[in-house]
Amino acid sequence: MAGERVRASDKEREQYASMLRAGMTEGRLTLEEGEERLAQVYAAKFRDELPPLTADLPEGGRRGLFELPETQAEFLRQGRRHLARHGAFVAVVAVALTGLWVLSGAHFFWPAIPLFFLVLSVFRHARWRRWAAAGGPPWARRNWGHGHGHGPWAAASDRHGWS
Repeated sequence: MAGERVRASDKEREQYASMLRAGMTEGRLTLEEGEERLAQVYAAKFRDELPPLTADLPEGGRRGLFELPETQAEFLRQGRRHLARHGAFVAVVAVALTGLWVLSGAHFFWPAIPLFFLVLSVFRHARWRRWAAAGGPPWARRNWGHGHGHGPWAAASDRHGWS
């Protein structure tokens, strides 16, 4: 039983074909090499035949697959769904806490404290989602003052073109 091979599904073959197409688009594979590997992907019967076809691509071809527009669009759709679920959860908790406050007869609106942090968590979630779509937080995307002649810490001569 341990030596039995598992057959590859059409979906798995299509994933590997997408990785190869991304490698061809990036210029990592020539057209001839890419077409040859694509033919091998579609001819593969077992799962263990697929990984060697993308092994020489960065991260086994998975990075190129993530950089495809379809994959990034799906990533953004999932992020929107998660944010919507988070917002809905906070709304339900807000209604429940407000109902408890009404039933308690307290004069001070004590749900304001937990609701403040819950709403803050939704804003933070939205910010992280925006950063993920943009390629990371702003301080990770900037290249300030590392000898490249821009940013607030660059030498004045670099910023203004002085010699």
